Amino acid sequence: MTRSTVTERDGLFELEAGSDVLDSPRYNHDIAPTQVHERTWNKWHITALWVGMSICVPTYTLGGVLTAYFGLSVGEALLAILFANIIVLIPLTLNAFAGTKYGIPFPVLLRSSFGVIGSNVPCLIRALVACGWFRIQTMFGGLAIHLFLGSVFEGWKSLDGTGEVIGFMVFWVLNLWVVLRGAESIKWLETLSAPLLVLVGVGLLMWALPNVSLTELMAQPAKRPEGAGVTSYFLAGLTAMVGFWATLSLNIPDFSRYAKSQKDQIVGQIIGLPLTMFLFAALGVVMTAASAKLVGVTVSDPVTLIGHIQSPLWVALAMVLIIIVTLSTNTAANIVSPTNDFQNLAPKLIGRTKAVMLTGLVGLALMAHELLKKLGLIVSEVSLESVYSNWLLGYSSLLGPIAGIMVVDYFLIKKQQLDLAGLYRDDVYPAWNWNGFIAFGVPVVLTLLSLGSDAFSWFYSYGWFTGSALGGVIYYGLCSLQGANPAIVKSPLQ
Repeated sequence: MTRSTVTERDGLFELEAGSDVLDSPRYNHDIAPTQVHERTWNKWHITALWVGMSICVPTYTLGGVLTAYFGLSVGEALLAILFANIIVLIPLTLNAFAGTKYGIPFPVLLRSSFGVIGSNVPCLIRALVACGWFRIQTMFGGLAIHLFLGSVFEGWKSLDGTGEVIGFMVFWVLNLWVVLRGAESIKWLETLSAPLLVLVGVGLLMWALPNVSLTELMAQPAKRPEGAGVTSYFLAGLTAMVGFWATLSLNIPDFSRYAKSQKDQIVGQIIGLPLTMFLFAALGVVMTAASAKLVGVTVSDPVTLIGHIQSPLWVALAMVLIIIVTLSTNTAANIVSPTNDFQNLAPKLIGRTKAVMLTGLVGLALMAHELLKKLGLIVSEVSLESVYSNWLLGYSSLLGPIAGIMVVDYFLIKKQQLDLAGLYRDDVYPAWNWNGFIAFGVPVVLTLLSLGSDAFSWFYSYGWFTGSALGGVIYYGLCSLQGANPAIVKSPLQ
C-alpha cells in the first residue's frame, strides 16, 4: 500500500493521494482536495460570486418580509439587512479558512467535528435546506421563462399555470446542466452575470424613482403594536436575515477551496456581500412602493412586476436578465452544496452526476405542492412572505449550532491543523464525534422546547445567535474535558 503525502506551498496544502486514500470508501475525485494549481479564484471572482448570489428575487423581497411580518419600519428593515450581512461575514470568512488552506469541501471539513460517518447528519440538514431554496429560486426562474415565452408568442399566455410549470421544468434542467459542467462553469457564469445584475438594478431604480417619494417611504410607521419597543422586533428580524446566508456560512468551503489565498477569499467576501444585499433589498422596497403607480397594483416580486409592462420587447429583455440572475444564484447557492453533501454519504457510489440529479429530484419533490397548485389541482392561500419568515427563523435555529461547532473545532480545538489524508480514511478521525452531536443537540432541543413557552420564546426568535453561541461553548467544554486525541495533535504533513 502506498501512503498519501501532503505538501505545502505558501501556506496552502495539497494531497498526493496514495492507495490508503484512493481505496478508501470516504474518497472520490469530486470531493478530493483541490490541488494548488486548481485554486484560481481571485478576490474579484469571489466578489462576483457574492454579487451573483445576492442579487436575486428573494433578496428583493426581504424588506417587505421584515416590514410585513416582523413589525419593522422601512429604515429599521434596511438596517437589519445591513447589520445581518456584516455579522454573517464572521462565520463565512472563518469557515472559509479550512477550505482555502486544505482545498477541502464542506462535508469533508465536517468530518473533523462530527466524525467521518457522523458528518452526514449535518450534511443532510444543510442539503435539505438547500433543496428547499432550490425549489423557491426555480419557481421564480420558471415564471421568468413563462413570461418571456408569453412576450414572444402571444398564444403562450393562454397556458397560464401550465406555462409556469413548463417554465419551471425548463429552468430546472438548465440549472442541473450548469452544475454538471463543473466549478469553472459556475465561475464563468458568476463573472458574466455580476455586471449584468448591477445594470438590472440601476435600470429598475431609474424606472421607479419618479413614482415614489423616498421621504414618505422612510416616514411610514412600523406595523407593530402601538407603544411596543423596537428591540425585540429588530433582533428577531436580524436573526431571520442572518438566517438568509446561514446556509453559505456552513458550506463556504465548497467555494473557498478554489480561492488563490486567504486574502482573496476574505477581501472578496467583504466587497461582495454586505453592500450588495443592502442595496438590492433597498431596491425591492422602493420598487414595491412604486409598483402601484407603475403598473396599477402593488407587486412584491420583480418577475411579476416586469410581467405587467405592456411592451413585449422590454418584458422579453428583462426576463432574459432575470433568468440569468436567478440561474447564477441558484446554481452556486443551492445546488453545489447538496451535490457535495450527497456524495459524502457514499463517495464510491455517488459521484457528482448522480448527486446533482438527486439534488434536482429532491427539489422537485419539495415543489410538487406548488406545481399542483399551478395546474389547478389543489388550492392554497399560503403567501410566499409568510413562508420566508417561518422558513428563515426555523432553519437558522438548526444551522447556527453547526456554524459555532465548526469554528470552535477548527480554530480553538484543532488550532487550524488537520490531518488532510486522515479526513479521507477511517483510522484517524472517529466515525462519530459525540461531542459534536451533544453540542448540536442541546440548543436544538432547547429551541423546540421554547416553541411551547412564551417566556422562553426568545430562544427561538434569536435562534441563530443562541444556537451558534451555545453550540460552540458546549463543544469547546466537552473537548477540553477530554483533552487532545491523535486527530488533534497530528501534523498535517504526516
